[in-house]
Amino acid sequence: MSFERVKKYFDGVCLGQRVVEREQIGATVEQAAVSIGCEPARIAKTMSFFLDAEAILIVMAGDAKIDNTKYKACFQQKAKMIPGDLVEAYIGHFPGAVCPFAVTEGVRVFLDISLKRFDIVYTAGGSLTSTVKLSLEELETHSASAGWIDVCKAWFLN
Repeated sequence: MSFERVKKYFDGVCLGQRVVEREQIGATVEQAAVSIGCEPARIAKTMSFFLDAEAILIVMAGDAKIDNTKYKACFQQKAKMIPGDLVEAYIGHFPGAVCPFAVTEGVRVFLDISLKRFDIVYTAGGSLTSTVKLSLEELETHSASAGWIDVCKAWFLN
């Protein structure tokens, strides 16, 4: 159902051809990059967190990791990931298929600056075998981004 919501959304904005179903994506950023044929950093991974009692998503480059100090400075609390068994209930997509589109109402989406070095990125598409190819401007628009943040580390070393 998650994939269908994402596909329907993108069909509705005339970008349905960007949602691609693949035979296999893989469980890691590296496997997804091989499947797509891009560098791992261009995989825009979407991570789920609790901010107080609210669910949020942070979309970051495939080679980035959350920096706890930066996260706390940005959100005034420690990073607390949503447990895997609760992700679908809070976000609307299940682990491994989480993307920043067609999410549960009220879920805010933030984009990490680790993505800004790319013109094109690939997100999940609501299933374990789908991806969405977008420019950064399209990602920002279609994720209904709450803004750009700087909460990651390591990506600038790659």
